[in-house]
Amino acid sequence: MYVLNKFSDHKTNASFYIDGVLKGDISILSRAITIIESTNTEHHALAAEIIEGIISHSGRSFRLGITGVPGVGKSTFIESFGKELLEHKHKIAVLAIDPSSSKSKGSILGDKTRMEFLSAQPNVFIRPTPSSGSLGGVARATYETILLCEAAGFDFILIETVGVGQSEIAVSKMTDFFLLLMLAGAGDELQGIKRGIMEMADSIVITKADGDNVQKAKIAKAEYANAIHLFPPSESGWVQKVELCSSVNNTGIKEVYQLIDSYKNFSSTNGYFNKKRKDQLIDILKETLNAEVVTQFYDTSDH
Repeated sequence: MYVLNKFSDHKTNASFYIDGVLKGDISILSRAITIIESTNTEHHALAAEIIEGIISHSGRSFRLGITGVPGVGKSTFIESFGKELLEHKHKIAVLAIDPSSSKSKGSILGDKTRMEFLSAQPNVFIRPTPSSGSLGGVARATYETILLCEAAGFDFILIETVGVGQSEIAVSKMTDFFLLLMLAGAGDELQGIKRGIMEMADSIVITKADGDNVQKAKIAKAEYANAIHLFPPSESGWVQKVELCSSVNNTGIKEVYQLIDSYKNFSSTNGYFNKKRKDQLIDILKETLNAEVVTQFYDTSDH
């Protein structure tokens, strides 16, 4: 907790962090996130006070969840898609959720070096995932990090799943649109990922649709389009779409942006966008209460 201790002598009041975040100070935003992620019980009250101070300034972004099979090129896609977002004058925050990474800081640190363009942009903030704790705790910290980034003026938040398994569910519960990245193959890709995750996705993008892979990608697109017709209708009324893209050739990226924009208009018009945001808030409150009960239990058990 070097970062916290370094500033603890004279920067422990919540107003310092609240004011800094609302002014868009990236250094203070990073330190506020470190407090949010801290498992030290001494920081919990300060974290709660910071969130209480900024929450009325949050909620004004679009939250995009991104998951995909190994080797699909998530960081390369995010780099290309981020460029498209910047062309539309968005301020972007890239976060990750990886409850499996207890020793390292998750692959996003490696991704950050691969996202060379985005890493160098003043309107982009890239943050490693919380590196320890239960999925519930990591999900809560990620959700509160989203709120902090929104309060700091970032209007498009990308949340990447790094771990495998339940993290996709957690990300889908805190985002407005859940994007599944897939690879074209010899027809076996449908078995390579859980059907539940495909059903959860608002749309599917087949990456690396370039060179000798173009024809395979087109075949995969048709297979996925057929598969999603067998899924039950989504609560929002939105019908899943399948797109192709190549980050190398920069093709299909604009189409993905337009697809997400059309979903935003669709879900805002029929009221689902606001309903989902309210449902997410209820979910995260339940997660927080559950985590608090567990913490209190173990604290009591230690005495």
